[in-house]
Amino acid sequence: MEHIFNHLCIWLAPILCFTAEEAWLARFGAAEGVSVHLQTFPAVPFEWRNEGLAKKWAEIRNVRRAVTGALEVARNEKKIGAPLQAHPQVYVPQATKELLTGVDFAEICVNSALTLHAAAPPADAFALQDMADIGVVVNLAEGQKCERCWQTLPEVGSHADHPDLCDRCHDAVTHKDKAAA
Repeated sequence: MEHIFNHLCIWLAPILCFTAEEAWLARFGAAEGVSVHLQTFPAVPFEWRNEGLAKKWAEIRNVRRAVTGALEVARNEKKIGAPLQAHPQVYVPQATKELLTGVDFAEICVNSALTLHAAAPPADAFALQDMADIGVVVNLAEGQKCERCWQTLPEVGSHADHPDLCDRCHDAVTHKDKAAA
C-alpha cells in the first residue's frame, strides 16, 4: 500500500497540486524538503505489468477514440453542445462488446448514456479509417440535465424534494441530509 500511495501521489501531483501535497504531508509530515513536488517519478516494477489488462484497456481506449471522434463531429454540427448531452449508439464486433461487459463505457466516454450493439455499423455511422468495423451514431440523451452531475437523464424531475437531481445524485444528497440530521 505504501508503494501505491507514493506512486499515486507523485503521479497526480502535477494535476492535483494541492490535494497531492496535502496527502503527502499528512503521510510524511511537514519536514523541510518533504514536498511531493520535490519527488521524481518512481520507476514502476515490471511485476506490476498485467499484459491482459493492458490489452483490454488499449482496446477500450481505441473504441473510445471512435466515440470521441463522433462526438466532435456532432458538436461541430451543433447536434450536441457537450458530450453529456449525447447518447451514442456504438456498433462493435461481438468480441469487443464482450470485452466491454462490466465496464461503464458511458462514463469512460463522458456521456449520459451509451448503447453498445454487436452488429455492423449502419452506413451513416461515424467510423475512423483504421477501425471500419466500429461505428458510432450520436443521438441526444433523453431527459433533463441534472444540476449536480450535469448528466442528461430521464429521471431528473422525478424527486419532489430535489427535482433537479438524477437518482444517483438524489441518493447522495439525501444520504448527506440524513447524516447531518
